[in-house]
Amino acid sequence: MARIAVIGAGMGAMAAAARLAVAGHRVAVYERSQTYGGAVRRVERDGFAFDTGPGLLPLPAVYRDLFVKTGKEPLEACVELVQVDPSARHVFADGTEVSLPNASRGGVVTALDEALGAGAGGRWGDFLVRAREAWDRTRRPLLEEPLWPNWQVLAEREPYPSVPHKRLLRTRRAATLAEVGAWELRDPRLVALLESHALAYGLDPRETPANGAVLPYMEHAFGTWYVRGGIRELARAVYERCVARKVEFHFGAEVTGILEKDGRAAGLELADGPVVEADFVVCGVAPGVLDGLVRGAAVRGEGEVAPQRRAASRLTVLLALRGGRPQGTAHRTVVHAQDREAELDALFGAAGGMAARPTVTVLRPDDPALVPDAGHEAISLTSTVPAQPDRGRAQEELFERQADDVIAVAERAVPDLRDRLLWHQVRTPADIAEATGAAAGAVPAPALAAAEGRLLHASNSTAVSGLFTVGGWSHPGGGLPHAGMSGALVAGLIVEGPEFQGSQ
Repeated sequence: MARIAVIGAGMGAMAAAARLAVAGHRVAVYERSQTYGGAVRRVERDGFAFDTGPGLLPLPAVYRDLFVKTGKEPLEACVELVQVDPSARHVFADGTEVSLPNASRGGVVTALDEALGAGAGGRWGDFLVRAREAWDRTRRPLLEEPLWPNWQVLAEREPYPSVPHKRLLRTRRAATLAEVGAWELRDPRLVALLESHALAYGLDPRETPANGAVLPYMEHAFGTWYVRGGIRELARAVYERCVARKVEFHFGAEVTGILEKDGRAAGLELADGPVVEADFVVCGVAPGVLDGLVRGAAVRGEGEVAPQRRAASRLTVLLALRGGRPQGTAHRTVVHAQDREAELDALFGAAGGMAARPTVTVLRPDDPALVPDAGHEAISLTSTVPAQPDRGRAQEELFERQADDVIAVAERAVPDLRDRLLWHQVRTPADIAEATGAAAGAVPAPALAAAEGRLLHASNSTAVSGLFTVGGWSHPGGGLPHAGMSGALVAGLIVEGPEFQGSQ
């Protein structure tokens, strides 16, 4: 039985802790804040409750597997999973609207044909077939296996089978998601539909590799799910599974250093407490935080994937409304920017600003647990913004103005919104930084192949023997499913050793 110290109580760290405890190890988690979940938090006020991190769960099989492998009670015995249908309603710049059925290719094709015109659904359906091929090619190396030592193969090879595009005397294949949209989908509304999946992860579709097509495919193939009571309930269930498996949690425990002995991780130093000895250390923090914990040793070896340190962030506006949720309301509505190029230029240009009328995701859960009574509604609005380094007065005023813009955009989906508004609360990148420790509130994106490896994440193993990294800032990157997968990978590497090849 090994002593394992886990830094951070995020979703990936807890997934690793539960699996390691079941394998017979003594596991202790040290979390600097007073709660678990990392970015998966909840705000409660006046009888209203809101998720402040992810609001929906794609690919629930990852957490089903975690619960099967760590106890007798399956995931569905611990939380109530609800399949969201329609998967999303989209409101495009020209006013066109479409509601897309959940996990139904035929239903999606029909809905797009009816809303956008004959042929639109067929082009999207053909795109999903190609996206599936990219998924089949990358699923194991990017999600289910430790990062390959020869990761350069993933960096160089584009797995999306793009359609040859002839222009004058040249034939080209799409290298980016934007080119996939322009050359294969052609309708600007389909392009906006495609690119919104990248934008939701803080990615610029003009630079995102074509295999970013797996992002909409994952939703299409495996459905979109909601956890009754909010996604925070999933974090609670994982935490309680850890406790049931005898994982020790120490909250308010700030780790100030990782001890090394003979080139191997040997324990932790705490800001206020004794030295913690350990045989293995699992670190679920952002790269900048990890750098400050490891002194005098390189965490990553030469030629390895460098940790990502720059990413976009999110602005979330929480709305408390009088009046109940109308029957038949879509759980999720994506209101697309009036000027998509201007939005991308503002977000990802050299200045790194915010769009005046951004793409906004509107979440309207049908969940009595989130409201004081049936005569009220809780709505969350989310948009992508640049990561911001501080919480000064000027920044707060800037985000308040941006929140007003976000509410104005949401009125295209909720016309009576301002008349019903009781109060709103703004969650900025500074709040994300406080919850996760990530510099400037950056939010990691999932790992993708090609693009010279820019969207790969650093390996879960490190150059320091016995030290492993878990969570969104290491392989396989950001997102709830990816966090759960990173926990499985780290547990496998510790239990089985370097020869571990991933789930079968």
